Amino acid sequence: MAVTRRSFLEKSALAGSFYIVPRHVLGKGFRAPSDQLNIAGVGINGKGMSDVNNAYNEGVNNITALCDVDLTRAKPLFEKFSKAGRYQDWRVMLEKEKGIDAVTISTPDHNHAAIAMAAMQLGKHVYVQKPMAHNIFEVRTMTEAARRYKVVSQMGNQGHTTNGIRLVKEWYDMGLLGQVKEVHAWQPPLNNAKAGAFVPSTTFPPQAMPVPKELDWDLWQGQASERPYNKVYVPGDWRGFYYYGNGKLGDWCCHTLDAPFWALDLGMPYYAEAKQINPIPDHTFVSEQSLVTWKFAARGEKAPVTMKWYEGFGKPEVRPEWGIDELPVEGMIMIGEKKTLITGMRPNDARLLVPKEEWEEFMKNPPAKTIPRILEEKPVQEWIAAIKSHTLPGSNFDYAASLVEMSQVGILAQRFGGEINYDAKTMKAVGRPELDIYIKEPARKGWSYGENLW
Repeated sequence: MAVTRRSFLEKSALAGSFYIVPRHVLGKGFRAPSDQLNIAGVGINGKGMSDVNNAYNEGVNNITALCDVDLTRAKPLFEKFSKAGRYQDWRVMLEKEKGIDAVTISTPDHNHAAIAMAAMQLGKHVYVQKPMAHNIFEVRTMTEAARRYKVVSQMGNQGHTTNGIRLVKEWYDMGLLGQVKEVHAWQPPLNNAKAGAFVPSTTFPPQAMPVPKELDWDLWQGQASERPYNKVYVPGDWRGFYYYGNGKLGDWCCHTLDAPFWALDLGMPYYAEAKQINPIPDHTFVSEQSLVTWKFAARGEKAPVTMKWYEGFGKPEVRPEWGIDELPVEGMIMIGEKKTLITGMRPNDARLLVPKEEWEEFMKNPPAKTIPRILEEKPVQEWIAAIKSHTLPGSNFDYAASLVEMSQVGILAQRFGGEINYDAKTMKAVGRPELDIYIKEPARKGWSYGENLW
């Protein structure tokens, strides 16, 4: 008999009520910082493979159970960790594997929330790949659950562990940039190899194909609406279809806009709009070219900010004081009243946009570092260390949810066009009730989650 979401929760004695799991009963009991953790992985190929391997950390922890809906793609880690339980259905795994302490979740976006909620309700710490969830209601619900169940959460975002993102915040905090009122980020067209292509099938919508025998297509779809299988979705191009992914903005926001979001303490935008060059009439596939604009109110003494995302076309105009002829193919700039700062699409290589001689002089005697450094681009290890020390990593859900919600407001504008006046308190696009169903998407029958949190 298939294990449904509801029957799984009923068997776990968790349906219909929520309770706080005390720290001393999480997992198999309170553990000293030096003890090994029992870790399970859901979605274990691609990024999931590296997440599991990093959690294992050459024997520092135990890989107790592994799960993937595609048994062929799961084979490399199934063979590497031959003693771990092998599963195709994560619900069966969580039901049978009682000794799991923590779970890495590296599935497509549309399944993050259901898996993470089930794990957290069982007191399991969770590491969820970016962009954390598929819609605004999900990120809010997951954040509340992490608080209630007292688990250590982390969104997989290696950029938030870097020295570069810390430099951005330190330089802004010390007043080096002055007031920042503009942020711009840009990516090249899809035909550029660096851009990453989310390619639709030659016919739209994608036509039905036979489901590979090694793939559980129903389980892969999870809480999303049921659709016929097509090879264009699996393993990677699902990101380009809004019913499974969040496009390039959802994928890259966590890298590119993390630094300004954190440094400027932007919070939620009150306004977003999008210009679509080639809009998709049925709003299901990502347009290849768009310009998204967010507006943020003043935060105390910090000035209001306008932030722009150029996807597939355009860049901000070069200004004489930057000392350059043109901007690179992709990147992000924070324009301050005193100085302008630039990074690539990731925050690793932060620098000031000043003439070469001035930059070289600056680097001879750089400002003191005030934010503690951690392992560079090692978010899984940061999460593991936080579990063992009973702390929270930098990109825990309390922080990551706001970053992702900000991007989701922009994605709604990008997908449906026009203006959005966003009320963060009510999670509403004011005057656009047709967007409510995308802010809180209905789950497929048998896959609901989190209703009791509100």
